[in-house]
Amino acid sequence: MEGPLEGRDRKTVLVLHGGHMRAGLALGEEVFAEAGFTVLAPSRPGYGRTPLSTGTTPAGFADATAELCRSLGIERLAAVVGISAGGRTALTLAARHPHLVERVIMQSAVAFLPRPDRLTRMGGRAVFNARTEAGTWAIMRSLIRLAPPVGLRLLLRSLSALPARQVLAGLSTAERATLAGLFTQMRSGHGFVADMLPVPDCAAQVGQSALVIATRHDRSVPFAHAESLAAVLPNAELVEARTDSDMIWFGSDYPRIATKVRDFLATG
Repeated sequence: MEGPLEGRDRKTVLVLHGGHMRAGLALGEEVFAEAGFTVLAPSRPGYGRTPLSTGTTPAGFADATAELCRSLGIERLAAVVGISAGGRTALTLAARHPHLVERVIMQSAVAFLPRPDRLTRMGGRAVFNARTEAGTWAIMRSLIRLAPPVGLRLLLRSLSALPARQVLAGLSTAERATLAGLFTQMRSGHGFVADMLPVPDCAAQVGQSALVIATRHDRSVPFAHAESLAAVLPNAELVEARTDSDMIWFGSDYPRIATKVRDFLATG
């Protein structure tokens, strides 16, 4: 009997989400589904039900993901998508398993530059470590339910270099509701602190075509990360998103970005 994804060779896109995200929380995946692709989105180590010990390192998890694809009968991925902190694992998978990955898409992705600074690292470890993150997110959920604009502005401050009020004003009512719903479901688990550890730079070993999408207004992942990837990846195209925050899927420019993604996936 065929497995659930067998027979869909070259029509599967693997999505590796960023910090605080896990399998089941969709973010921008509709562009792939609408183009006829199956989306495979496993939780990275430390998030959801994936233990931190799975693969131990991004390289180990890349190998585990390749084995997952083999067990599902997937011999070729149309693309691997690295979002934010998931970018380094996506690149590692492409470098270690070039026969599996056809293309690479980076979305607001962390590269191999030093990140974050010492103060941010200390704050992240204090607020989002495995012992405190449940309480942190419980407070944020309560704030978003009781005072949505206040809660959204607080979270957007870490995602945009622009004033949070300006970013929020640029979102439609539907986008605000979607973003609020997403934030209320986020958790950090053991994964967020692990994401702050250094990862060996493998960008120069990625020979696949790559689409690097980022905005200059991203406070969480500075635009320099996208520029560094575009400079090092042998076959990369840098697309500057005209969005106000790290969340490039929200705002009036996203339809243009979605078209870029569809065109990139349609190339031979």
